[in-house]
Amino acid sequence: MPVGRIIFTRRALPAVEVVHFAIDRGEIVIRTDGGGQLAAAARGAVVAFEADFFDAPRQTGWSVTAVGPAREVTDRGEVERLREMGLRSWAPVADEHFIRVSPQLLDGRRLGARAGQSAA
Repeated sequence: MPVGRIIFTRRALPAVEVVHFAIDRGEIVIRTDGGGQLAAAARGAVVAFEADFFDAPRQTGWSVTAVGPAREVTDRGEVERLREMGLRSWAPVADEHFIRVSPQLLDGRRLGARAGQSAA
């Protein structure tokens, strides 16, 4: 299951949480506890999301950052469909919540040596 980081505002300061995520219909989906700080902070807020992949032996990888509004998924049919995706929260979830992030700004880059060149 892919891992990323969601960056949001908590008490007027930046906060980061590591989360499992899925991409659904062009949006980032996170499952979290509805009573948690992430759920409260992300309802209608603009957040940043970042995911990476690193291949240490080859010294290559990629990094992608998305910025956009986050919203709680409230439609029961949509929640049921998202449950079937198998997305899991890192922590125990007492009050299951799904959050969607709609990317408005996307930035990505390849990391490491270019093909045919050695890494320094």
